[in-house]
Amino acid sequence: MPKVIGKDTGARSIAAEFDTERGQGGELHQIAPEDGEVLTTQQGVPIADDQNTLRVGERGPALLEDFHFREKIFHFDHERIPERVVHARGYGVHGTFTLKESLADYTRAKVLTEVGETTPMFVRFSTVVGAKGSFDLARDVRGFAAKFYTKEGNWDLVANNIPVFFIQDAIKFPDLVHAAKPAPDREFPQAQTAHDNFWDFITLTPESMHMIMWVMSDRAIPRSFRFMEGFGVHSFRLINAEGKSTYVKFHFKPRLGLQSLMWNEVQKINGADPDFHRRDLWDAIDLGAPPVWDLGVQLFDDAFADQFEFDILDPTKIIPEEQVPVRIVGEFVLDGLVDNFFAETEQVAFCTQNLVPGIGFTNDPLLQGRNFSYLDTQLKRLGGPNFTQLPINAPRCPVSHFQQDGHMAVRNVKGRANYEPNSWGGPRQSPSLGYRHFDAAENGRKVQARPGSFSDHYSQARQFFVSQTPIEQKHIGDALVFELSKCERVDIRERMVAHLRNIDETLARVVATGLGLPALPDAAPAASPTLTTLEPSDPLSIVKRAPGSFAGRKLGILVTDGAPVALVEALTEAVKSLPAVYEIITPKTAGAVLDDGTVAQGKQKIDGGPSVLYDAVVLAVSAEGAALLSTDKTAKDFVSDAFAHCKFIGYTAQALPLLARAGVAPEDHDEGLIQLDGADDVAAFLAACGQLRLWDRELKVDLDAEAFLQAR
Repeated sequence: MPKVIGKDTGARSIAAEFDTERGQGGELHQIAPEDGEVLTTQQGVPIADDQNTLRVGERGPALLEDFHFREKIFHFDHERIPERVVHARGYGVHGTFTLKESLADYTRAKVLTEVGETTPMFVRFSTVVGAKGSFDLARDVRGFAAKFYTKEGNWDLVANNIPVFFIQDAIKFPDLVHAAKPAPDREFPQAQTAHDNFWDFITLTPESMHMIMWVMSDRAIPRSFRFMEGFGVHSFRLINAEGKSTYVKFHFKPRLGLQSLMWNEVQKINGADPDFHRRDLWDAIDLGAPPVWDLGVQLFDDAFADQFEFDILDPTKIIPEEQVPVRIVGEFVLDGLVDNFFAETEQVAFCTQNLVPGIGFTNDPLLQGRNFSYLDTQLKRLGGPNFTQLPINAPRCPVSHFQQDGHMAVRNVKGRANYEPNSWGGPRQSPSLGYRHFDAAENGRKVQARPGSFSDHYSQARQFFVSQTPIEQKHIGDALVFELSKCERVDIRERMVAHLRNIDETLARVVATGLGLPALPDAAPAASPTLTTLEPSDPLSIVKRAPGSFAGRKLGILVTDGAPVALVEALTEAVKSLPAVYEIITPKTAGAVLDDGTVAQGKQKIDGGPSVLYDAVVLAVSAEGAALLSTDKTAKDFVSDAFAHCKFIGYTAQALPLLARAGVAPEDHDEGLIQLDGADDVAAFLAACGQLRLWDRELKVDLDAEAFLQAR
């Protein structure tokens, strides 16, 4: 029996019908004319302000008496059943968190003070806009929700892979999601924001501009869940045993580094494998290479908050790592696959309000609204108040209370007493062990307004853009042109370009040119001028933080009959030692017979294994094999796509005719095309693959590259 290689490797404009008015915080409000239709509650009560929740002072906590906010969020939370309204397409895995450095000076939370303590976790990754059955690789924010089953109860850190958000006040969340979702009259497009409704809302909401820079960047099309950062978005509090508070922002940093995809590549992956992200995570864990993240914190006090250029309660702002470094305090490993998708991934319920003693809230208006909304959402989606009794949501510590009955009650209190205080016995409050809120002094008028400190909508958007490498800036421009080109209304396109002029004039010109606008519109009115003094921040770039290693990636090896066995064996062994994974792609399902008679078993037939599924490829072909593949369109696409997507390509000398037939002429060859004459060349090839992409090549293969270069 021959030796086998590769086995089990595993359009009417309505804008003119509204005037605008600038609020106290500088935001733009739409005001209906006196004879126009007035916005009301469901009870018919006219609404004076649909932009801000009622709070104590401009920077104070939200008030429950705000009936309009309550009604609006209540209706939004109950609009869909049983699928999640947002984050419907998700994938969850189990893991463990281990604390490496105690934060006992800042918090009494045991999960952050007991060094060496291992805490079980469940993490759910998700897209935001698409339905449950949509594809993985939408241009979208990715949810990165983590549930820590601590000794003191469940702590939910409901994070995203982007550190800011579109809106500053939760009252606008229903509007944001409605605008992004399929239009209500036609129910499309699905899982994408390239349409009029979304950009109409965005261009009328200047506070979204920072987030838009992130979403139009490569951050919104990650290569894998394993190569994403996570951010808690909001400023939280850590509270120590003495009741002292320190502000904190949470960060998840992947050990494998950051990596994203190209837009053209994404379209083809969605066709070849719409489950690309979930399959990648499953395979990595199943093959014994679970992903690892470092948990980091940015800690700062009131003195820093007072002197920082922006308001630390504004969820559309970051604190650059150069100003407050991220302190790594622990790590978490995601190594446990679910036993049942519905019971675990679908029924898991995350709530931002789920905190443990020693961690607290701030008056971030978006966080305050999320704290209310999430619990209400779970009630609707999971059918009642007892969803905490589902195994995936149940705490791993003792639970003792007097709450009972209700839909799907599995556990009920035994005995006569279901109230407190009582003289029958049962659990009692504990002033020493119990959760204590931070004793903050609050005062101010009841207002619906935003502070002036929330009014700068462009400075950090500019900072993000100038922090990117030229190729990343080009991708942002490309994304904006693509998305806005799908808008039928020219005025929406013009409004967005008007905002871009407050961020970067060259970017505005590139997008205007790409859209074919006859002239640049005037810059949008800005409540606060754009600060051009903010320095670029390297942590905001993906390319600047490339891992420099091919570890954790996937190599596709296209093999034909007669290919050199020494090269194929050297490649497979070297990839496994990184560690990384490989797949052998062959013209026939049965595999390929190498030059010594060894069978290279194909994981993929060429028709089902396009190069978009791999981080780098090798053309290990014989002369006869290259001649055969040169007549096959799919094989030529395999090569031309890998080249167009700036991937490193290894090849045997016999593959040169295939390269040429695929459109890669000798004059197009660059350092990303590496000839492999034998096993001795493998190490250098894989070292080069550690760059992940040869981005200089894109400027040679993209029609828009020349305009971009001229503009820059």
